[in-house]
Amino acid sequence: MRIYTRSGDKGKTSLIYGKRVAKNDLRVEAYGTCDEANSMIGLAVSYVTEASEWEGKEDFLDMLHKIQTWLFHAGAELATPSDKEVTWKLRQAHIDQLESQIDRWDEQLPPLKNFILPSGHQASAALHTARTIVRRAERHAVGLLDELKEDIVLIFLNRLSDFLFVAARYVNQSLGGKELLLKVDE
Repeated sequence: MRIYTRSGDKGKTSLIYGKRVAKNDLRVEAYGTCDEANSMIGLAVSYVTEASEWEGKEDFLDMLHKIQTWLFHAGAELATPSDKEVTWKLRQAHIDQLESQIDRWDEQLPPLKNFILPSGHQASAALHTARTIVRRAERHAVGLLDELKEDIVLIFLNRLSDFLFVAARYVNQSLGGKELLLKVDE
């Protein structure tokens, strides 16, 4: 299979099932932004992989791998025309796992009393960046609400951004990264 097809040279691309749309179509923006977030999570994974060992590191990496897979599923749902059936569906169980993991990590973190700035270990900064990209994907998905058969993708993206925030804090704590507090000029 060749990587290039030349079929997109005139600004069109195919959704799942072959429907052709402009490359700036809202669906393409939404699933493309999911892909961008997935790549940033991959960068965070590479930083964590190279970092020193800590108790829970392998579980952390396994969870990020699940997240990347589920984010791929979200992209597939966004890339499927509304008159077709999605092959890889997100389920409530995915959201439940996100919430459960958020709660477990959050219990181990110092409570927030101030806003924090994306900072600390490189993996944490990459996860914060992924969080902001997921928020953008969520904004694009909101524009597709009328076309989506279910709002599970929107719920997933919303919860994923919360997950990535807590994951960034957790990896900072695990790898000795320093959280920077927001300073308000007086």
